[in-house]
Amino acid sequence: MNNKTAEIDRQKRSIGLKASARISNTIIYILLVIISFIWLLPFIFIVLQSFRCEVTGPVGYVTPKVWGLDNYKRLLECNFKTWYLNTFIIALCVAVLQTIIVLCMSYTLSRFRFKMRGGLMRFMLILGMFPGMLTMIILYRVLKDLGLTQANAVPGLILVYVASSGMGYYVSKGFFDTIPKSLDEAARVDGATRAQVLTKIILPLAKPIVIYTILTAFMAPWGDFVFARYIAFGTSSGYNVAVGMFDWLSKDQIGSWYTTFCAGGVIVALPVTILFMCLQKYYVEGVTGGAVKG
Repeated sequence: MNNKTAEIDRQKRSIGLKASARISNTIIYILLVIISFIWLLPFIFIVLQSFRCEVTGPVGYVTPKVWGLDNYKRLLECNFKTWYLNTFIIALCVAVLQTIIVLCMSYTLSRFRFKMRGGLMRFMLILGMFPGMLTMIILYRVLKDLGLTQANAVPGLILVYVASSGMGYYVSKGFFDTIPKSLDEAARVDGATRAQVLTKIILPLAKPIVIYTILTAFMAPWGDFVFARYIAFGTSSGYNVAVGMFDWLSKDQIGSWYTTFCAGGVIVALPVTILFMCLQKYYVEGVTGGAVKG
């Protein structure tokens, strides 16, 4: 009798715990949906405004009265194509070069032991704590002396974005530290060079961190405005999309370019959104894997 009573009590507790878990999960999901809606609301507003055709300036309502693609067609008739191409070239070059530099630096610091290795890592860590704004004036002077501002701002921005890439080794090095060194040693015994070990053994195992590095390297210059505005000015051919579209929000132009600005924002957001949605799994694995060991 006592055994049956105890069994009934255990079943009741189990049912109670399951019910409590369902209720708490439901509350959490509702809160997440509400937060997501609030977070997405500005983006929904921009998308709706990009299809508004009755008025080109700001209005006091959200849903367009006249729908159309006039704003997207207008993007093809202005300098937006040049700005978009400049941004794509900058982001692509930075993604390729920065990924190569970061992975090589991370592999070196993870696998090699040399004099002043720890000092070098601490120096780059401390140096990275200083905000990049402190270097803007001197960087501008250097780029101006090299003729890499205004109309030639694209190669100048690529140079600046790539120059300090090696300092972003932290996450990648942490991921490489989780890969056993015995694999390197076995490959070296079989006659593989260091380059072959990295490209044929380590990188295939480190796919998440490679994709994570590519994504972060691509997204940073894609959405940059502050430094690009400082370097690219006065000449429309050297603008990226952020700098070029910002001029549409001036007092003189916002009345006729506001809806076109919204359409341009949608076009600019699409590549990064698609990339992130397709590669989200590897992005999360790269972040969590690189945080395991430092």
